[in-house]
Amino acid sequence: MADPLYELLAPYFDRPSTTSTSEAIPLPTDPTTDAYLARLPTLSLQSLTTTESSYLNAATQSSLRSLQALSKRSHRSVITATDHLSNLSALLPSLYTRSKELGDALPQLETAATNFATKYDRAAENAVLDRRKRAMLLSRNVDRVSDVMELPTLLSTAINSSSAAVTQGTGGAAASGYASALDLHAHVKRLRTLYPDSDLVGDISRQADDEIQNLITVLINGLQNPSLKLAGAMRMIGWLRRVAPELADDTYASLHGQIKGRSLGAATGEGSLGALFLVCRLGTLRRTLDALDPLKDLADQEALRRSESRDRQETWIGGAQTERYLKRYVEVFREQSFAIISMYKSIFPSALPIPGLAGADITSPTGTPIQTPTISESTSTPFFEAEDDKTPSALATFAPHLVDMLSERLRTYMPNISERSSRDSLLTQVLYCAGSLGRLGADFGMMLALLEDELNEEGEAGKPEETDEDDHEWVQVMKKHRVQASRLELLASGVGSGRKTSTSLDSRRPSAVPG
Repeated sequence: MADPLYELLAPYFDRPSTTSTSEAIPLPTDPTTDAYLARLPTLSLQSLTTTESSYLNAATQSSLRSLQALSKRSHRSVITATDHLSNLSALLPSLYTRSKELGDALPQLETAATNFATKYDRAAENAVLDRRKRAMLLSRNVDRVSDVMELPTLLSTAINSSSAAVTQGTGGAAASGYASALDLHAHVKRLRTLYPDSDLVGDISRQADDEIQNLITVLINGLQNPSLKLAGAMRMIGWLRRVAPELADDTYASLHGQIKGRSLGAATGEGSLGALFLVCRLGTLRRTLDALDPLKDLADQEALRRSESRDRQETWIGGAQTERYLKRYVEVFREQSFAIISMYKSIFPSALPIPGLAGADITSPTGTPIQTPTISESTSTPFFEAEDDKTPSALATFAPHLVDMLSERLRTYMPNISERSSRDSLLTQVLYCAGSLGRLGADFGMMLALLEDELNEEGEAGKPEETDEDDHEWVQVMKKHRVQASRLELLASGVGSGRKTSTSLDSRRPSAVPG
């Protein structure tokens, strides 16, 4: 119905003027025209004549206000777009020129890219790429490298803390600290084995070796501790075996090498550690004995007075201070020497005279040569070559040295003691000391005979007269010592048998029956 209505109203449309371009006849296909023509049939005749004109005026005013608001909002953008579009004619030739220049530069870019790919080709060796790879690898492993660089510091801290723990007497903390230090050093050595060409690992290994040398010094000082016990000594020797394996190598093996596939290091297992242990403990023994210097000074004063009385041809009576000094000296000597030798035998149980040395005399712990049989590879080949020099064991020379120390002290101060009872008491104490060391194979009781002969030769009467063997002082002391020992054994056996007899009698006695 819209089309007939449009045809009906078309003659009444306002014709646009020739000069106006904003007004035009509405087309029937226009959505606004179509919507308005569809609305007209719905209105009554009265509405068309009365309210339609006002409605059209209101719609016109509304559209006008909308256009004004739109122009107010968008006029700047429209003006700017117009200005830009006005420069488009100049920009297009410039764009064409730049595009042509870019096209001309593409071959050069392709050539440069080809040269770069050829220069940094991964298929061939390239120093720059290798350097960059190392830098990237270092960047990814910077945490690990920093941990490795801290190993010498951690090792030094562990050693210092262990040394402080030893000073304070906390053995458990010292043991854990030394164990940590040894584990760290073993880790550094393993890194050195894995990366022998690394300068960083080599520098860290050298620093760790310096700290281990400090640890060796600390351990050696620990072996000289006066309060050292067997457990602590065994731990320190074990640590020294780990940090200084060259000390554990046997002296014979280091001097003569391996012969017939065997070495003396496997036979003894002592190496230089045994001698080191004995030297450290000997130094401790000497320092302990040096603590008796106040008593020694008093004994020296008595020796001076005895010399003066001998010069005046007077009989010397005295020696109480000397007796006190020597008894204390012998007591300390007995305790310390027994502890040293017993600890040595516990730590180095295999450090015994080596069997199988062809025609070699091996020295026992008492210093007595012992001839050992020959063990040979065959009936004609000895275990070791005959021309090899056989060095005695460290313990074999240590025990005679201790005896020489004691005999020298007795030889110097025994003449100060004039009373026979005091001399007998002192010699009895020396015999007890000899018996104590005799339990470890170092009995030196027969030294008293040589000591008495030396004292008689140096005596005031010159050459001693010939006396019966039973009249010697050492013989009398030895007899008394044996009598006392036999009495103690008899008393001990009598007490035991008495207890057994009383027990047997009680068992045989009939039990009383209560009435």
